Amino acid sequence: MIRTHLCAAAAAATLGLSAPAFAHASFEVQEAVLGQSFKAVLRVPHGCDGEATHTVRIAIPEGMFSVKPMPKAGWTLQTVTGAYENTYINHGAEVTEGVKEIVWSGGELPDDWYDEFVFRGTFADTLAPGAFHVPVVQECANGVAAWTSRPGAETEDGPAPSVTLVVSDATGGHEHGAMAMGDTASAVNAGDLTISGAFTRAMLPNAPVGGGYFTVTNSGDSADRLIGASSPVAGDVQIHEMMMSGDVMEMRKLDNGVEIPAGGEVSFAPGRLHLMFMQLSEPFKEGTQVPVTLTFERAGDVSVLLDVGGIGATTAPHAGHGQDGE
Repeated sequence: MIRTHLCAAAAAATLGLSAPAFAHASFEVQEAVLGQSFKAVLRVPHGCDGEATHTVRIAIPEGMFSVKPMPKAGWTLQTVTGAYENTYINHGAEVTEGVKEIVWSGGELPDDWYDEFVFRGTFADTLAPGAFHVPVVQECANGVAAWTSRPGAETEDGPAPSVTLVVSDATGGHEHGAMAMGDTASAVNAGDLTISGAFTRAMLPNAPVGGGYFTVTNSGDSADRLIGASSPVAGDVQIHEMMMSGDVMEMRKLDNGVEIPAGGEVSFAPGRLHLMFMQLSEPFKEGTQVPVTLTFERAGDVSVLLDVGGIGATTAPHAGHGQDGE
């Protein structure tokens, strides 16, 4: 079904558009990390030879899985699903099928206007680093703008938008457990979000749980929400909040996560919001790092390293503050 749509669009493109004369459809962020979720923002700069665009089709190539498109006001959203050629792992579960094509239709994007179409998905860590091309087709009343040409498979169509896939250096080649700590865990950017000051505390040998702390800053115009977390060193990671109930401080699990407001920030800190690591494989040791994946509604999965400070640490190691606290 996908191949039929794109082949038909490519054949019609020679009638409705001389593609090289126009700006290309492209992705706003052009680099993604293998094995991690990616928020794709497709920029559509014009219509078909002067005509308004009424339909945008995106074919999802093999290797990008768990794809979810974002609804768009004034457009009808449809997806075509099917079986993957390979099996992928998403949060510990096998994934064998999913979205293969996204279609926004029934809209009106004049040739002189610009718009964006958004979806998210995960790039398999089995893909090779380098350019990953995603075929896109715009349909207009009497023409088509097809962006499907790839290096080594050139056609008369315009170049397919691409993302450069890179290997994550976050784990330093380790897959499990705590790892040796560098100077400090760097801030991590994911779309409009920045995660900074990530740390945890060293634990006593028999301590059953550990905490996780960091600050999330949202520089965008839309709110996001932290909805979950996971780590290879813990059987369960939950989002918790400390709060007063009368004269007693109580801790509760936040099943609905935490909103990260547009243009704002939220801090996870000892005695306040925090992650709770449970069913640990071993206690956290000072001078190491703990890997954790934060899952956001919009930004997707984001890999972060927590620097392990002293037992009473109140800030990340090397952050310019003392490590002994409450």
